[in-house]
Amino acid sequence: MQKPKYLTKVDLIEGLSEDQIEQMKEVTERFPFRANDYYLSLIDWDDPNDPVRRIIMPDIEELDEWGEMDASNEHLYSVVPGLEHKYEDTALLLVSKVCGSFCRFCFRKRLFSTENREVASDVGPGIEYIRKHREITNVLLTGGDSLILSTDKLSDIVGRLREIEHVGIIRFGSKMVAFNPYRIINDPALPEMIRKYSTCEKRIYIMAHFNHPRELTDVALEGLNILRNAGAVVCNQTPMIRGVNDNVDTMAELFRKLSFAGIPPYYVFQCRPTRGNHTYAVPAEEGYTVFKKAIDRVSGLAKRARFVMSHATGKIEYVGIDENKIYMKYHRAADPRRYDLFMAFDRNPDAYWLDDYVDPDSLV
Repeated sequence: MQKPKYLTKVDLIEGLSEDQIEQMKEVTERFPFRANDYYLSLIDWDDPNDPVRRIIMPDIEELDEWGEMDASNEHLYSVVPGLEHKYEDTALLLVSKVCGSFCRFCFRKRLFSTENREVASDVGPGIEYIRKHREITNVLLTGGDSLILSTDKLSDIVGRLREIEHVGIIRFGSKMVAFNPYRIINDPALPEMIRKYSTCEKRIYIMAHFNHPRELTDVALEGLNILRNAGAVVCNQTPMIRGVNDNVDTMAELFRKLSFAGIPPYYVFQCRPTRGNHTYAVPAEEGYTVFKKAIDRVSGLAKRARFVMSHATGKIEYVGIDENKIYMKYHRAADPRRYDLFMAFDRNPDAYWLDDYVDPDSLV
């Protein structure tokens, strides 16, 4: 399989019953479906609870009206079309509204609607904004998936950013190494581009998204090796997802396999309360307990992950729990006054988000 075939209709997938197809079609009228035959081949179709199936196949429970389309109010930080500037030194360029496949628990599923205007076809205004703001040293190319772009287009964006002296880090947010590693393996121009722009002084980082150990196939590891050998620094981040990695054994195995392959675990995210995500979300205290027990099982090189919530006010790290309290702090903050703010809240086993503990406006 050198060039996976993409599918956007569930009735093209063999082995599904008519009832399953009809239910999925009802879901895809609201939240689109996209996959490819490589990724679908990782599914054990005899297991209705297969974790890879859960990542990619529509679930009727997505029609639960729980959550908001923009759960972290990202639109509040859009300073020009296609650019978010939430943290002082970091900017997000939304370069695509397409992914290699669509995770069912995506927190930016709003981007895939036809009326969405957050992703700009012209990144020029965003790059000009970055050029004028010398405090920005870190630029994340995301969307959507940055590696869904052609290498020519990606190279143009990266080249323009590399002309800006104060930009030290360029990051690619991408699940393509998991969804379609042949995107990397079959394109020699991609590592050449990385080799050109990932220098000793200013590296390119690949923020990979492996959610389950089964995604770390031989071809995925080959793709990761190509990226690293080209000079990119590769890290991994994943949300904690019900039915995918919300148990200690699976999360610990994911951390181990990543560290064995030389990929540092970076963040484990609390699943955002985005519309359609209730079936995938794990309550915060349960999630932190799973994360902590998994971390306790692995070596120091695999312990670098942090369990965080990407809240509208900042990135909040869960740092502890006891019989009565859960403890958090701001790991990153949109308002600098919140940096190092340490918070202790009464336990709430039904809480999914900071707002379930406190009104965020009352913190400062």
